[in-house]
Amino acid sequence: MRDLSSELLAWYDQHARPMPWRTPPADKQAGVRPDPYKIWLSEVMLQQTTVAAVTKYFIRFTTRWPTVQALAAADDADVMGEWAGLGYYARARNLLKCARVVATEHAGTFPEDHAALLDLPGIGPYTAAAISSIAFDLRHVVVDGNVERVMARLHDVHTPLPAAKPELTALAEELTPQARTGDYAQAVMDLGATICTPKNPACGICPWRTPCQARMEGTALQLPKKTPKKPKPVRHGTLYLAQRDDGAWLLETRPDKGLLSGMLGWPGSDWIDTGLNRPAGAPPMPADWTLLDGEVRHTFTHFHLILSVFTARVGRANPERGHFIERDNFRPSDLPTVFRKAFDLTQTR
Repeated sequence: MRDLSSELLAWYDQHARPMPWRTPPADKQAGVRPDPYKIWLSEVMLQQTTVAAVTKYFIRFTTRWPTVQALAAADDADVMGEWAGLGYYARARNLLKCARVVATEHAGTFPEDHAALLDLPGIGPYTAAAISSIAFDLRHVVVDGNVERVMARLHDVHTPLPAAKPELTALAEELTPQARTGDYAQAVMDLGATICTPKNPACGICPWRTPCQARMEGTALQLPKKTPKKPKPVRHGTLYLAQRDDGAWLLETRPDKGLLSGMLGWPGSDWIDTGLNRPAGAPPMPADWTLLDGEVRHTFTHFHLILSVFTARVGRANPERGHFIERDNFRPSDLPTVFRKAFDLTQTR
């Protein structure tokens, strides 16, 4: 098993993917230490999100807030605006909470102790293991979807996920070396992302092709097996997009709890499963509302959403819900993706 780890590390030294949060293996061997702030930030952003999507957000965040202390001092609205489009907005709220705890209770330095990391807001077992391993080179097993796929194929495990998670984690733990654990964790993830891919794996150039049991059995494309998911329900709702004659837009801050909590959005109805009957909700103010010939479709983790969109030009009357944001202060990019889709729909009509 130590030989397998050494073989993979040798491959990683030559083929590590360049990432703005990653310290290249050659730099680490020259004594450059990874930045725990960047590791933590990237791991939070990468939850349920691809590397390609995260990279531009990471660069923007670290340019604007280069240290955890700078992020801790940021305005909530600024951080939520920069986060818009990444989804899973509870992560952004926990990001701020965690930064402020690190800044005030840990003197701006992430703790190396694994248990202390787990006590920080928004840091669960996976993120704590990733920080411990990648930032501090401590022996903690990091298991994401790429690692699960590699382990399932390497050992020809046919137990379907998620039931196979404990078995695959134990197999990953057996292979984790005592030294260079951070590089090794990233090497397995890179292997899964670039060679041992879900479709068309490049088995011929894999550093683990010889010991791979699934390759020998011809079962690699079947693995990892997954228990079929239940179909997602479909919810419906309505949005009201009002623009004042001077160009200001009517928006509201969503409640502190629930989906997209604390984010700016368009007033509208609740999102409920009503079959073909679309909930209209009460408009935020009296106006000559026009239903657009189109709809917004968006998928969240647990349901699909279909939204009808009404628009209106309004005067200076006070709205019953929300507040107007002047045209010069309104950035569609600050809106969550589902609301930005509604805005984009108005621009095509």
